[in-house]
Amino acid sequence: MTLPSISASSTSAARLPDWSSLSELGRMAALEQCRRRLAHLGRVLHAVEHIYHAEPVREGPLAGLPYVAKDMFATGRSRPSWGCSAPQAPALPRASVIDRLDLAGASLIGASTMTELAYEPSGMARRRALNPWRFDAIPGGSSTGSAILVAAGCCFAALGSDTGGSVRIPAHCCGITALKPGHGKIPLDGAMALAPSLDTFGIFARSAADLALLWPVVSGDPVTNIENLPRAVLLRDAFEASDAEIAGVCRGAVSVLAEGGMRIEETDGFSEEADLHALTVLLAEAAREHRARADDPAIDAMLRKRISKGLVITDSELAAAIAARDALRDQFILCGLGEDQVAVLPVMPIRTPVVSEVDPASARFNPRVLYALSRFTRFVNYLGLPALAVPAGFDSTGMPVGLQLIGRPGSEGMLLQVAIGLQERTDWHGRVPTAVASDIAGEP
Repeated sequence: MTLPSISASSTSAARLPDWSSLSELGRMAALEQCRRRLAHLGRVLHAVEHIYHAEPVREGPLAGLPYVAKDMFATGRSRPSWGCSAPQAPALPRASVIDRLDLAGASLIGASTMTELAYEPSGMARRRALNPWRFDAIPGGSSTGSAILVAAGCCFAALGSDTGGSVRIPAHCCGITALKPGHGKIPLDGAMALAPSLDTFGIFARSAADLALLWPVVSGDPVTNIENLPRAVLLRDAFEASDAEIAGVCRGAVSVLAEGGMRIEETDGFSEEADLHALTVLLAEAAREHRARADDPAIDAMLRKRISKGLVITDSELAAAIAARDALRDQFILCGLGEDQVAVLPVMPIRTPVVSEVDPASARFNPRVLYALSRFTRFVNYLGLPALAVPAGFDSTGMPVGLQLIGRPGSEGMLLQVAIGLQERTDWHGRVPTAVASDIAGEP
């Protein structure tokens, strides 16, 4: 496979199906097709850590749904490596979220690659995973392989984690849908910890409709049917801080929501203070969790430097950052969400950068670009609120752009319903990524 030439007009209009649209017979055929794709295309994209042997399909609401797990979860099938060069934890006991999916009949077909210790937002990892839209663009991290494999049609769902944007950033870069639940909503037993005050389970699918099938299984929440559409509150200051093209694409998606009957309002609501505290908590807690790795030569040098930087933050500084959270959350909910509102802003303020812009070894490396990747996502982890990344269209180079929806605590089901409404009127989420379209079209 060679790097394709990308233009806005060359974006493939071919679609990959949603699991929710398939018949029972079609689902079993899709499961086998995903196994084949994972073994070939998933390997080519450097997105696969392990492929698991086929097991009999169990009955249940998700019978046969093929999914992968980020290689930080104990799956019972392989020892997770956490993005490192060697296994870091036992395969058992299994993470409870894996048990829940297993009981519902879902088929775990593999483990996906990730950035080292889930602590890098671009997707730069030892396996050099490839974005299925264009190979010189970053795929996003740290749940890198999970997003790639869903986007490339190698599975219908994937598990990830999100500490500062680690499912929403790769969802933006790879053109799929991803849910970050509220903090503490889904148990994280059997998963690697990075910054416990921010760590959250995350899940990918191509569509919000498929996520709506998965959400009651992983959460135990009933299916949500909203009678009255919430209002969408566009965070004006975040749009103004974004590149004009990104803001324009996301405003176009907001217009689609308005056409579907949602009332749109605008306000300044991005919390700079929450963002600063998020960085403090992330750096400090990650350093305390992985202190022993600061001098480990097997760990990437930039990552070791990041860990060391966090050790400089004092316990009192960390405590003060955490203590400020409740008041800032209440303020954001009051000003940006109200009783029945969804806050709307881009996932990222910039278009998906090329790898050389975030590679410290490159002459084109720009630390500001690396910082910007999580500019609009990490404050949501700090506030502990649920958020959904949903495809909003494409930029002028043909790369996908993501829109972020933020809700009140417990509003995950509502966010999914809003996204379903958007995707019923658009086809952005199901398009076949350009760089792998010929491989998929050539399948028997």
